[in-house]
Amino acid sequence: MRDVSVVGIGQTQVKEHWDKSLRQLATSAVLNAMKDAHVDHADALYVGNMLSGELTGQENLGALIADEVGLRGIEALKVEAACGGGGGALHIGYLAVASGQFDVVIVTGAEKLTESSNCNTTASLAMAADADYETVHGISFVALNALLMRRYMYEYDLVPEDFAAFSLNAHANAANNPYAMFRAPITLEQYKHARSVADPISVLDSSPVGDGAAALVLMPTASLNGNRARAVKIAASTVATDSLALHARRDPLWLSAVELSSQKAYAQAGVTPKDIDVFEAHDAFSIMSVMSLEAAGFAERGRGAYLGREGEITPQGKVPISTMGGLKARGHPVGATGVYQAAEAVTQLRGEAGKNQVPNARVAMTQSLGGVAANAATHIFVN
Repeated sequence: MRDVSVVGIGQTQVKEHWDKSLRQLATSAVLNAMKDAHVDHADALYVGNMLSGELTGQENLGALIADEVGLRGIEALKVEAACGGGGGALHIGYLAVASGQFDVVIVTGAEKLTESSNCNTTASLAMAADADYETVHGISFVALNALLMRRYMYEYDLVPEDFAAFSLNAHANAANNPYAMFRAPITLEQYKHARSVADPISVLDSSPVGDGAAALVLMPTASLNGNRARAVKIAASTVATDSLALHARRDPLWLSAVELSSQKAYAQAGVTPKDIDVFEAHDAFSIMSVMSLEAAGFAERGRGAYLGREGEITPQGKVPISTMGGLKARGHPVGATGVYQAAEAVTQLRGEAGKNQVPNARVAMTQSLGGVAANAATHIFVN
């Protein structure tokens, strides 16, 4: 297997893009990534997406986007893994280059969620859960996470305010990210009085849906040529799964897919959690941040929330997360999110994160989850 590096990144702002279609968003991100990488061709393109057919009436995104960016004829496929589609697409792109099959691969994630009614979008997002045993009973995706958060608080004697630091950190960091959806900090008082969505989850525990696209250009590390100075190596790319339904899990309060994917990634990269300088967690809900920190080995079981309370998740902390706003404040265009995370990790390792720069960042990890962590794609990047 060959070493693989990211040589170019491109992003669009996450927001309600009423004036841009899904293909326009993806095209913008891909062309920007190609410009950043100084390439005018690619051998393959992989698209992370969850709901293009359901919400926009457009499938076959691989061929659509490849043609739109002037790469008609190349291998191009859509990769779906619910909210983890972006991470899944990056994994496929990594394998394509590492195996020697292709020398230049573009990975993009694109999603439009806001042109449908809230009711339709919510129902569509619920398809990430088990249709036969969960969704059929009318439970929404946020309600599943609320069940986890309620049980977690009961088991570890916590209250909602113990999760506040995760939202405050995300919004503080998004204020400095031009691609973020919500660029205003929030206060503890705002968090405490936020409208409930599904008790105990409030609107400030929840990531917003949005439209957006991000893209990466991958090449063999041995063939970087003029891209070497700003290239970032992918030291690990792994995927693991758990049961789709919460009731089928051996332990609902432990994210087994996160644990398995993380452990495989650490072994592949030859690092431990202590070596990670930046962790872009899948903070779709505050409870996911907390449980991911535990399952990935950054905190003991039941102690993930304390990392937030003790200020250890900020860019100056021990485990910086959501350094550019995360899903919570950058926004969560679901199938694109994993690619945004990778672009943000590259930005940190290039030293280009501005006011959000993590000091001396050399190793970054991203984690893209599908469903309630039914699948987990973990990537480790090194500079």
